[in-house]
Amino acid sequence: MSPMEIALAEARAAAARGEVPVGAVVTDAAGRVLARAGNAVEARRDPSAHAEMLALRAAAAARGDKVLPDATLWVTLEPCAMCAAAASFFRVKRLIFGAYDPKGGGVEHGPRLFAQPTCHHAPEVVGGVREGEAAALLRDFFESLRNRD
Repeated sequence: MSPMEIALAEARAAAARGEVPVGAVVTDAAGRVLARAGNAVEARRDPSAHAEMLALRAAAAARGDKVLPDATLWVTLEPCAMCAAAASFFRVKRLIFGAYDPKGGGVEHGPRLFAQPTCHHAPEVVGGVREGEAAALLRDFFESLRNRD
């Protein structure tokens, strides 16, 4: 299973738990999975428990280090400003994401964090990987919430 397929599985699992369906995976330079996570904001009652934050923290803990300079962060949705900043602080080499987020994204939209002169580390960014599938998960999740009301 590819890292993005794993991230999509994490997103589906998050949706099944009532979380916004976002999944993240951190891989090392050889492509081995260091950590994986889905959103856990509701379960943890923690607005910072985004999939990216959880996966980055777990990968760093697994490595016993505070930075991940050879790592790739795979995520199903364009990271928000908080998660983009975390990717920068963890010094990931590459960020690969699925769906674009015009409203809440912090990489290609909104603050465009990595383009700011105050950004200390900007990873290589690839967006739109499995975009349709990732966007459909989000669209279906929010549509089901609207239909419950």
